[in-house]
Amino acid sequence: MRFKFKGLAVAAMSLTLALTAAGCGDSDSGSGGGETDKNITIGMVAGWAEGEAATQLWKRLLTDKGYNVEVKTLDTGPLYAGMAKGDVDLFLDAWLPGTHEDYWKQYGDKLEKVSAWYDSAPLTIAVPEYSPLQSLEDLKGKGGTYDGKIIGIEKSSGLYRVSQEEMLPAYGLKDEFTVTTSSTAAMLTELDKAVNAKKDIVVTLWRPHWAYSKYPIRDLKDPKGAMGKPDGIYTVAREGFSEDQQDVTGWLKKFRMTDEQLGTLEDLMENKYKGKPDEAVDEWLKSNAEFAQSMTG
Repeated sequence: MRFKFKGLAVAAMSLTLALTAAGCGDSDSGSGGGETDKNITIGMVAGWAEGEAATQLWKRLLTDKGYNVEVKTLDTGPLYAGMAKGDVDLFLDAWLPGTHEDYWKQYGDKLEKVSAWYDSAPLTIAVPEYSPLQSLEDLKGKGGTYDGKIIGIEKSSGLYRVSQEEMLPAYGLKDEFTVTTSSTAAMLTELDKAVNAKKDIVVTLWRPHWAYSKYPIRDLKDPKGAMGKPDGIYTVAREGFSEDQQDVTGWLKKFRMTDEQLGTLEDLMENKYKGKPDEAVDEWLKSNAEFAQSMTG
């Protein structure tokens, strides 16, 4: 009798474990029915305001859905390489097809293009409103006035490549000007100083960017089209992400932001809550209560 009871106990325990495992499988499964990894790594380039805004917004949206989200801050090249190796899952600030063309040629066969969330994002060369310059053509012969410098951002950025290698030759400026490299934060600091002192300055910039609402600046006309056609801003992912994370991929495919939505979030992050992105996202979501529901509801 003791042996029979033991057999029944083992059978009952086996059945209980099977049902428990089945229940766990259902609760953690994605759209494909397999177990879903709840850990997601998003790559971000420091100083790229639209990317920081989109990244911190999606960190909150995914965290609220039960995901563990890590944000890795990297330069552009290492970020693309990290995605190609599978160390980074997502990047929400890929400028395609033009600005990040070199990176896409190098790594695109190991990446997935999820969707564009902002349709028309031009690269620009900007000056203060009080500047006498109206067009990139007006820079010719003015190298001495600007100390031969157009203030740029990170050397790994597509904006630097286009400005230095495409724009300067197109307007015959290679002997007069160099696009300097440092960081986006350093460029904005130089712009702030120059505007406050009413000094001449030329900077590389892009739209959308909160600097256009904070400073009295405008774009130089580009009659030769040397800065390229406006890109789309895309969410891209490591190879296999859409299969591994079907729910998240579905949400990201719906992701779109208007100029007003992006501009207000950027302003909160870069100005009112500088260094406190969670607080910026908190306030923005309170004012845009329907946004989270429209993305992940």
